[in-house]
Amino acid sequence: MGAHFSKEQEETKDEGGDVKRNYLLLGIAVLSVAGAVLAQDPPAKTAPKKTTSSKGSATKGKEIFDEKCGICHFADSDAKKIGPGLKGLNKRGTFTVNNNKVTDDNLKTWIENGDTLMPPFKDVLDEQQIKDVIAYVRTL
Repeated sequence: MGAHFSKEQEETKDEGGDVKRNYLLLGIAVLSVAGAVLAQDPPAKTAPKKTTSSKGSATKGKEIFDEKCGICHFADSDAKKIGPGLKGLNKRGTFTVNNNKVTDDNLKTWIENGDTLMPPFKDVLDEQQIKDVIAYVRTL
């Protein structure tokens, strides 16, 4: 009543079992690795996330200004370069282009949106970088 297999059938049966056993072992290995990865402590944070503070950093703003704005604007002169020189802008109290009052909100709008002669920087600088540039421009 027992099943009798020919030698060829037994080898085929064993090969099928070997394949299934290999897949089973492979599945267990994959699950073990996945479990080990998930069980690890999260990596130590090497750099803090960028946080948006309410005030900007004039020091950081100078670096950004030199890289992005200094191409068109003098920081140490009120003479026109491509755009107007920004030295004394805060003391003047108005923009030379349109005589609007110099406020943080107006500076932010101007930097983000530009105008017909200045490109917008809202897609170039993030919110904190804009605050930093404003803080720096206020020191000129």
